[in-house]
Amino acid sequence: MHTTRNLMRSVAVSIAAGAFIGLTSGSLPPMVASHFDGAGHPNGFMPRSLYVALLVVIVFAVPLLLSIVPLIASGKAGERLNIPNKNYWLHPDRRDATLDYIARHARWFGYGVTIFLCYVHRLVVRANALQPAQLSSPALVAGLVAFFVALLAWLAVLYVHFRTPG
Repeated sequence: MHTTRNLMRSVAVSIAAGAFIGLTSGSLPPMVASHFDGAGHPNGFMPRSLYVALLVVIVFAVPLLLSIVPLIASGKAGERLNIPNKNYWLHPDRRDATLDYIARHARWFGYGVTIFLCYVHRLVVRANALQPAQLSSPALVAGLVAFFVALLAWLAVLYVHFRTPG
């Protein structure tokens, strides 16, 4: 039941992200500037329908995959997991709580990736509203910095949790 509820949360995040992409893609031109060089100039294009479909598939798949991967990794008593003090954390008394923590942590990472992808999509929409198309490099760099700061915080929390037993 707990796993089903968590999977439903990931599905809800995916649906929300897909809806965001669908609702914000209406102003895109028929050929979307979808890839940009370091200066923000477009150097790759694709049909709007392909861009939207591809992005919706990605934002739908990422949180779902990150919800499922810990379940797969936890098979066979967690022998596929690579965590410090593995014997302690996977002791039968702590195994379920440990696997739940890892699954919850992975879901939050998936949510972060999804938010970042939606942010980049918004930048692409804004870039395509300009003539000629121009991606805001400072906005992209700001988004990347924010994502990597969040990633470092996510990793730190994971490390601190598992660094020493009990």
